[in-house]
Amino acid sequence: MRTLLNLVWLVLQGWVLALAYALAGVVACLLVVTIPFGIAAFRLAGFVVWPFGRTTVPAPEAGAASALGNVVWFVVAGWWLALIHVVSGIGFCLTVIGIPFGIASFKLAAVGLFPLGKRVVRTAAPRGWVHAGPDLVQAAPTR
Repeated sequence: MRTLLNLVWLVLQGWVLALAYALAGVVACLLVVTIPFGIAAFRLAGFVVWPFGRTTVPAPEAGAASALGNVVWFVVAGWWLALIHVVSGIGFCLTVIGIPFGIASFKLAAVGLFPLGKRVVRTAAPRGWVHAGPDLVQAAPTR
């Protein structure tokens, strides 16, 4: 199911958002000082292409520099990336079928605002389901 959601997301919105994050990453990498912002933007570009089945968690090694960097990111790029997510999320939520995509877009808006100090990880499979490659399949019952 996650693969299907990710494929529909990729066709409808993921490629546009990935281009926006990649553009932000390229602009950030133009100066040596802002390369960490570029790396974060490229990491998020991969996340917005395939968001279902993954989430972000705080990185334990992130410190005060990440907090300061997030403030700079917010002013320079974060607010407009988050605005793209919020507008698309509202548009998705206008239909019943689009609600999962709207929720994913709102989740990505929060990540787009303050991306530094976060790590992208896979989400745990629901109870009774196992990972089989990129998909989840229902586990055989044990007796």
